Amino acid sequence: MDQYVGLYTIKKVVSTHVVKLQLSISIRIHLVVNVSRIVHYKEQVEGQKKEEAKPIEVKGVKEWKVEKILSKRKIREVEKYLVCWKGFTAEYDTWEKEENLENAREVVEKFEGRMSAEVRRQEKLNMMEEKDFRRGDY
Repeated sequence: MDQYVGLYTIKKVVSTHVVKLQLSISIRIHLVVNVSRIVHYKEQVEGQKKEEAKPIEVKGVKEWKVEKILSKRKIREVEKYLVCWKGFTAEYDTWEKEENLENAREVVEKFEGRMSAEVRRQEKLNMMEEKDFRRGDY
């Protein structure tokens, strides 16, 4: 995933180390950030910028292709996936309910497989650390 995402306007300089950003409602972060989190925007070089993809029609409805699933979260018992859309840059990534991704089942299943493998790996690491701690090898 990109280290820096988006082109945002600085709404107000709060102090020498803090700025207030102008963000869309969909971006759920604090508006006031430390200047160390801000970098000067540079245009992408030729060939680096993705062209916006055109939608495909599925059952009479326009849809875009899912490139990959980046993350998953659960809020108020509703699971959502962070979707990277094919042909779009990271600032167009959106949180989508699973029901909105029925035509991208393979991509969702691939993500779930990666996540379950990562969870198993992390559990194994935690067990090893626990054994080391009990033996006093820390």
